[in-house]
Amino acid sequence: MTSTIERGAATAEVRRVPPTSKKPAPDRPARGRRPGLLGTSNGRKAVMAVTGAVLVLFLIGHMLGNLKIFLGAESFNSYAEWLRTVGEPAVPGRALLTITEIGLVAAVVLHMWSAVSLARRARRARPVKYAARRRSQAGGYVVHTMRYGGVVILLFVIWHLLDLTFGTVNPKGFHATPYDRVVAGFDPSRWWVTAFYIAALVMVGLHLRHGMWSAFQTLGLANGRRRHLLRGFAAGFAAVLVLGFLSVPIAVMIGVVK
Repeated sequence: MTSTIERGAATAEVRRVPPTSKKPAPDRPARGRRPGLLGTSNGRKAVMAVTGAVLVLFLIGHMLGNLKIFLGAESFNSYAEWLRTVGEPAVPGRALLTITEIGLVAAVVLHMWSAVSLARRARRARPVKYAARRRSQAGGYVVHTMRYGGVVILLFVIWHLLDLTFGTVNPKGFHATPYDRVVAGFDPSRWWVTAFYIAALVMVGLHLRHGMWSAFQTLGLANGRRRHLLRGFAAGFAAVLVLGFLSVPIAVMIGVVK
């Protein structure tokens, strides 16, 4: 339908637009089941925290066991034998140790999965980088330490198992006593093994320090005066753990343990 208005020589044509049948419906989120606990960021952070705590407890126990080497070959070999036979005769030999190893593998896999999935989710939430660089603990060396340090630690664990647990790459082989395998594994002629061990443990220390500090922040504990105290505690705890582990290969290298 068209109506015309005439004013002198000028004419203007006004067109009426026919009404649409229906207005477009607003977007609605797709209906479906809500994501489970592991599908949320908080759930994955919880998985990372719990598995991280399990791994820290293992590191503490492992370090204390390693330090028994300073008590002599008999004490260290007895400790290694106890690990294989703990629970007997109630359970078959090495049963509890095998269960512990499976649990540790599961903790490592879940820890890595939660870390990678949270990092990917963070990148999707902010696909465009900031125009100006922000100085924060999430950037710089910390990102590279947590990312590439995890790879170094994984490679180190594989080598460590092949060397001191299975004896595959150890000069003394599988049938030697645990004490002899440790001494042969860190012999001065194999300095590159010790260097790799030190580099991996430094990565463990940095990883542990950052993880503990992040946990304190997530729990809301790193506020006020406690901030510096907890930061120092995270750094000190990581340093003590690393030095405890490093004392063994260094003692072998300088001849204290032989």
